[in-house]
Amino acid sequence: MNPDLDRLQPYPFQKLADLFADISPNPDRDAISLTIGEPKHPTPHFISEALLSHLHNLSVYPTTKGIAPLRQVIADWLTRRFKLPAGSLAPERQILPVNGTREALFAIAQAVVERSSSPLVMMPNPFYQIYEGAAFLAGAEPRFIPCDKRHGFLPAFEQVRPEEWDRCQLLYLCSPGNPTGAVIDRPRLEKLIQLAERHDFIIAADECYSEIHFDEVQPPLGLLQAAANMGNSSFKRCLVFHSLSKRSNAPGLRSGFVAGDAEIIEKFFAYRTYHGCAMPLQTQFASIAAWKDERHVQENRRLYREKFDAVLKILDGSLKVQRPDAGFYLWAKTPTSDTEFARELYRLEHVSVLPGSFLSRTVDGYNPGANRVRMALVAPLDECLDAAQRIKRFVQGI
Repeated sequence: MNPDLDRLQPYPFQKLADLFADISPNPDRDAISLTIGEPKHPTPHFISEALLSHLHNLSVYPTTKGIAPLRQVIADWLTRRFKLPAGSLAPERQILPVNGTREALFAIAQAVVERSSSPLVMMPNPFYQIYEGAAFLAGAEPRFIPCDKRHGFLPAFEQVRPEEWDRCQLLYLCSPGNPTGAVIDRPRLEKLIQLAERHDFIIAADECYSEIHFDEVQPPLGLLQAAANMGNSSFKRCLVFHSLSKRSNAPGLRSGFVAGDAEIIEKFFAYRTYHGCAMPLQTQFASIAAWKDERHVQENRRLYREKFDAVLKILDGSLKVQRPDAGFYLWAKTPTSDTEFARELYRLEHVSVLPGSFLSRTVDGYNPGANRVRMALVAPLDECLDAAQRIKRFVQGI
């Protein structure tokens, strides 16, 4: 067996199941889960209809590169959304459809890390656990960069030493962040692109929450946008990962894409050809319909704004929490340890939240997720309001 498999830690939801294993929750309360970032708003009908109308393609092998119309639609969407120069993205060479960003974020490390040189893969802390597992199984060491309130919940890149940048082969970004919702600004993105050029590493920007934000006028900036603004028109050393899961409430569609540096995409395409990760044709046609439409995305944001407004109003004065820059998570400070808070909330109010320490790692005695919980406001509005009232009652009783 691959010995690096033994380095993988249990997934946060397995830790949560273990944490709750000996608890009998209050039988007078219906269960409400705020733990998993699985969108619960309805998938738009036109996406489902596009999928169903192309089921005859079940008899056809799809290609790894995907069909040209899908790659063109993605290029058009990226250009519009991130104000890229017209024609700056070549659909044939710089875009690759993937079966959701999860598998692509994992696979990119396997494709680009060179194992023989003591490589580092850098990532935010707290983080999406796929980044860590990808580093381990690529034969690299993860370098966790803390994201806490002192740094606006953004990675403290200034704590990375020059010799660590020299060893870095891949930097995972997550903006808007999971779980913090913080958005990396243009100066920081441009500085990171300069560091990538100087120290010869690749930036993999997980931007799957970019379309869930609260300001229709100023949406979150993207890595390709920052690169273009500084004259990096080929997007050298830059890759972005996008998904329809959050944007279009279609996590079961397993549809996303990678875009950016053509040379890296070419190598990644070769890797994926052997990996056998071709997107089914019916999924590709449904994806074309989704990327073409913005009205459902705007409505999706409206529903999240409504939930955040109502939930934050209820929690105001009882729990230390603020509206994130973007995304659908609340990253709340707990009055007790995060694990004890989660256990007792589950026991007394039958509400599940995810301890922040399960999403982060302790480095030099410090865990930036400790004493925080992640709450995903993905459930219907009435459930979110009920959960908020229960959380308020619970906190007031501590």
